[in-house]
Amino acid sequence: MRVKRGTIGARKRRKLHRMSKGFRGGRRNLVRAAKETVNKGLAYAYRDRKQRKREFRRLWIARINAALKQKGYRYSEFIHKMRLSGMILDRKVLADMAITDPDGFSFVVDSVMKK
Repeated sequence: MRVKRGTIGARKRRKLHRMSKGFRGGRRNLVRAAKETVNKGLAYAYRDRKQRKREFRRLWIARINAALKQKGYRYSEFIHKMRLSGMILDRKVLADMAITDPDGFSFVVDSVMKK
């Protein structure tokens, strides 16, 4: 009896080819190479969703530190005193203020460091 390959395998390969769209050469067309590349890409995507958060935090800290150094303060000292004063501003907001609203940032820094 002749058995034709069913739709499940074809569906899997079709999904794989959709995911490997934009890859070069055999990584797009050949099933084994495409599967390896897609799996690796998905692993990188999962990892980098976590790393993106770390990278942004590093960027915000660098920006806050640069703005504080112009005023003669240290980042660690500022964050410590901000916690003690009970001011609730996260690093994202502080970094944005340091760039877009230097006067407001100066006000926050001076009010925290005077206490």
